[in-house]
Amino acid sequence: MENSFHEIPTDGLIRMYSDIIKELKDREVIRTNNVIGDLGEYLAIQYYNNTPNLPNLSPAPVGTENIDAISRKGDRYSIKSTSKNVTSVFYGLEPKNSSKIDTQKFEYVIVCKFDENYKLESIYQMDWDTFLANKKWHSRMQAWNLSLTKNLKEKCLKIYEAI
Repeated sequence: MENSFHEIPTDGLIRMYSDIIKELKDREVIRTNNVIGDLGEYLAIQYYNNTPNLPNLSPAPVGTENIDAISRKGDRYSIKSTSKNVTSVFYGLEPKNSSKIDTQKFEYVIVCKFDENYKLESIYQMDWDTFLANKKWHSRMQAWNLSLTKNLKEKCLKIYEAI
């Protein structure tokens, strides 16, 4: 199929984008203004729910702290999406160099990796302990994130990889 978007005026593309975002919100694919985050949450939940031997997940209510989905067994999932190799930050954990032990906020982290055109490349899952051992301090945000390195990927359960 030939891509004919180059024939559409720029203002028309912007209106189309706006219409697509509205439609995705109406379909509850996107729930906030964080498009890549919402896409990752939606695609991860759909993939888990449509794949045998993976838990069924339900989206957490918008605004729920620390988690984005819950399994039927009650396991809590934080879902992060990125088109780079660094996730957004995890708030609510103890700051760098704190002597306090972090209270467990979730059982699992799911990382959805997108390419630069928002095509899903992979989904990785790690448990709380793997998260704690691999989190990195983001000094500007004063919170933790993950670098999706080869080493971290090897420690994760690979849930999905595009062919």
